Amino acid sequence: MTQASGRIRAVIFDWAGTVIDHGSRAPVEVVHEVFRRAGVEVSPEEARGPMGRAKREHLAAVIHHPRVATAWQARHGRPPVDADIDRLYAEFLPLQAEVLARHCELIPGVPELVAELNRRGIKIGTTTGYTRALMDVVAPIARAGGFGPEVILCADDVPRGRPAPWMIFRAAEQLDVYPMSEVVIVDDTTVGIEAGRNAGARTVAVTRTGNSLGMSLEDVAQCDPDTLSARLRAAEADFQRTGADAVIETVADLLPVLERFGSLT
Repeated sequence: MTQASGRIRAVIFDWAGTVIDHGSRAPVEVVHEVFRRAGVEVSPEEARGPMGRAKREHLAAVIHHPRVATAWQARHGRPPVDADIDRLYAEFLPLQAEVLARHCELIPGVPELVAELNRRGIKIGTTTGYTRALMDVVAPIARAGGFGPEVILCADDVPRGRPAPWMIFRAAEQLDVYPMSEVVIVDDTTVGIEAGRNAGARTVAVTRTGNSLGMSLEDVAQCDPDTLSARLRAAEADFQRTGADAVIETVADLLPVLERFGSLT
């Protein structure tokens, strides 16, 4: 745990699995579907593995997964190539836009947290593996529900997505906050935490609502308590290995962590 020092002036959140879409289900649904249309089934674990990356990079990582690549060769008679990724991505974008509208619900506790950060003068930015066109679907729905960040940086706004720090740097620039020690990154993927570390910011990982569990709010409520506890512990350990400064179950738990990090302006 990073010791308290200095100030915290900005929080930069991820979107799916962190502030919307409990379980980060929308991307998985669409990744599964575009591969199914190409004649190759992928498991939820394979679809979730690269979560947090820019979506073309996400698809590339899935198609080059050893089992998926083998299945692709069996179905198509050759290994996957860049042109295949391009075709998958071209199908992914419009389908994801359709699916997103059904997965923009705010995670419980987000509006209350935003109100408190605003009251304390903490600036709010966001980064995402979604493209700008996809965020044009998400952002208005989220804003109507109570989450309207000052800054939204998308994967196609920068030369390279996570784990590169470029989205975070640009978000901090647009928020006019520096040094990066005064910025906190909140994300539900290990690659998002890596991006925060690469940017020199504090990092907080989210477990219960995000990609690690991949469960809707209803699924979590119905899950066997011992099973849920074991999965949460495993997710926390994974984030700790990645180097997260703190691990929480949901953004509703964030404020005490920020207060331990430093004074809130």
